[in-house]
Amino acid sequence: MENPTDTRLSDALTELLDSRWSCRAYLPEQVPHETIVQILDTAQRSASWCNTQPWQVIVTEGDGTERFRTALSAHAADKGGDMQPDVPMPAECTGVHLDRRRESGWQLYEALGIGRGDRAASARQAQKNFELFGAPHCAVITVDAAQGAYGALDTGLYVAHFLLAAQSRGVSAIPQAALATYSPFVREYFDIPSDRAVLLGISFGWADRGHPANSYRTRRAGIEQVVQWSTR
Repeated sequence: MENPTDTRLSDALTELLDSRWSCRAYLPEQVPHETIVQILDTAQRSASWCNTQPWQVIVTEGDGTERFRTALSAHAADKGGDMQPDVPMPAECTGVHLDRRRESGWQLYEALGIGRGDRAASARQAQKNFELFGAPHCAVITVDAAQGAYGALDTGLYVAHFLLAAQSRGVSAIPQAALATYSPFVREYFDIPSDRAVLLGISFGWADRGHPANSYRTRRAGIEQVVQWSTR
């Protein structure tokens, strides 16, 4: 079999990856239902272990988004640090991973004019997670709990393809583990069965490109920092 020489597909994929970012401010207009269906249909082609497809998705639209936004933000404001994720959050970030996390956070704060040490302003910005950053839609992603880490890995692949499918249609999005920190609330709100773990949410819609929260882009490490070649 000859190697393909048409680079259109690889160029398109690279452009999607280069142009995608985590959107933190949205316009109020709804994404057409048909467009959301197309995004979901594309993401559904994601690979999984033995084709188990362990993900399930709840998508909010219209008043459904507004009711969920209101209820979730009120719950988060009331419960504060009393978080109960179904899937444990990372124990800690250290070394270069902590450096990258801090850099990303300071990029956001600088874009919004939040000074170092301004905990009140940073707390208000953190609360916007539970307001879905004003997005008109949210996708709540759950995974078959019995599949453990590999089910979460497969569902992570699905999330990546959802993000790229949205980007390919001009729809911006942000994956949010923050929503899963209140898993019992999300489970009760959407009547999610106990054999499924709440993994994350994805807020999505049309980006407010003039908002300062959308004015910066994070960096990616070069492959020389993450790849080790072996010829043995």
